[in-house]
Amino acid sequence: MGQTISEKIFSRHSRKNVKSGDIVIADVDFSFSQDGTSLLVIEKFNSLGKESPAKNRAFAMVIDHSSPSPNQKISEIHNVMRNFCDGKRIRLYNIGEGICHQVIPESGFVMPGGLVCGADSHTCTYGALNAFASGMGSTDIAIILAYGKNWFLVPESIKFIVEGNLSFGCFAKDVILYIIGKVKADYANYRAVEYTGNVISGLSMDGRFTIANMSVEIGAKAGIMLFDKKTENWLKDKTKKKLNPVLPDKDAKYLEVKEFDISKIEPQVACPHSVDNVKPISVVKGTVINQAFLGTCTNGRLEDLEISAKILRNKKIHPEVRFIVAPASKRVFLEALNKGIIEVFIKAGAVVISPGCGPCVGTHAGVPADNEVIISTANRNFKGRMGNPNAEIYLASPATVTASAIEGKITDPRKYL
Repeated sequence: MGQTISEKIFSRHSRKNVKSGDIVIADVDFSFSQDGTSLLVIEKFNSLGKESPAKNRAFAMVIDHSSPSPNQKISEIHNVMRNFCDGKRIRLYNIGEGICHQVIPESGFVMPGGLVCGADSHTCTYGALNAFASGMGSTDIAIILAYGKNWFLVPESIKFIVEGNLSFGCFAKDVILYIIGKVKADYANYRAVEYTGNVISGLSMDGRFTIANMSVEIGAKAGIMLFDKKTENWLKDKTKKKLNPVLPDKDAKYLEVKEFDISKIEPQVACPHSVDNVKPISVVKGTVINQAFLGTCTNGRLEDLEISAKILRNKKIHPEVRFIVAPASKRVFLEALNKGIIEVFIKAGAVVISPGCGPCVGTHAGVPADNEVIISTANRNFKGRMGNPNAEIYLASPATVTASAIEGKITDPRKYL
């Protein structure tokens, strides 16, 4: 019987032939934690009595969720992280460097066919690079830090074939929102999704990251894409390591194969308070908003900022709307600055903040007031996600968010493209 991508990756990392349902001890290529999860990682690592990490170059800590620190309590956590990393010679991404799911792939730590684990649920983002990447709890990450390995249940796999011609005004975010709306939030619990089809292969790498990122929003353990020339080109300036991608066998066994034709979809919007409460833009347009947010590990990349700036050039943000922009990393910030994109945002009335997760998770830099309505490029909109359970959060593409910021209400972006 042939193997799926996930089965092949776990076979490679456990040095035996495995199939879904097997429990394996697998070597982990890279792992990390962020400032919301690192304190427990440090405590659990210290409780194991280990003096040094198993592979200190294969682990990093990232200060991104509250960056820069909004209060003294978090400042103390940041200092614990800094001291731990300094003492163990572990790489630390300090304030302003960016979101873990952008800076770690940018640094060349994610390889095709690799196994990556992070103490953050959207670690599945790296599946765009043909890696099995998954979020884990802090205790499990501490085990990986100490021993370089952990146990895994090899997941069953589902194949998504995404075909068709992407409609004018639709982007990768619209594709994944459409899929989530169809299959619902618990569809793929503890399964791996393999994405194929001409729509996926036609997307840029930024678009692929967006889709892989939201795999966890249908419960998937990982969302993996095929390696191709685009993947290879993206990695060229990030690693000199030999690439060793994984392809599924033709007779690989899938739990289910689902086909999606996205030719006729219009821009999609996830409505409060669930990411699978997805409606076409024609149903929700006209909803008055108070704040728009462009950023996050889903849509804070250069392509997202470029789309937004193209719409926004020579226009103004609606006077009753706050438009917050957070580039996904310092590298993205600098590229946007050099291209004149940041100037477009500022002249239009947007507020550009340092790279990080603050507004998305509601730790700072954009917490809404009671009864306010927000449209965001983020990946989650459940109650309290942005720091206020009495706010309403809609999710959409950078184009839809930007058009909405201009008009002060949820707006079909096609009129601006």
